[in-house]
Amino acid sequence: MSRLIRLVGSVLRWATGIAFAVLMTAVLIQVVMRTFSSGGSPVWTEEVTRYALLYIGGFGAALSLWTGAMVNVDLLSEHLPGRLPWVMRLLAAVTVFIFAVMLIEPAWRFTKIGMMQTSPSMPFIKMAYIHASVFILLVTLALTSSIRIIGMLCGKLDGHPELKEEEEELP
Repeated sequence: MSRLIRLVGSVLRWATGIAFAVLMTAVLIQVVMRTFSSGGSPVWTEEVTRYALLYIGGFGAALSLWTGAMVNVDLLSEHLPGRLPWVMRLLAAVTVFIFAVMLIEPAWRFTKIGMMQTSPSMPFIKMAYIHASVFILLVTLALTSSIRIIGMLCGKLDGHPELKEEEEELP
């Protein structure tokens, strides 16, 4: 289980990082071309930027859930007595899992619709690759929440966010 946890975390970090690198490259090309070229920037850079943002959301949402960086209102829940905070973290993970699983099939249909469409400025790219970002978002949310649920029920995880190295050293 711990090997799977490390693998999923690593894949999510790399995928989010790659999508972010694509976004930075497209924006850099756009800025450089607008600044130093009289012809303006290539049309495709704006589209690639939007698509990279979709993939950052697709992988980043699951990564945020995975690391505990997703917006969380724990002012009340973490101050409840006994095991109630743990139960609330478990219920939150179960809720995310249920909603993600419910939406996977419609997201897959949405992705398949993209096979009939192409990108406006890059006609060689099928929109299915872009629509797949929604499918990836839901699949990775379902995967990360299910691992969190299983880990919590098995006693391997407590549902708290991952601690960063610098936070672990604090008293």
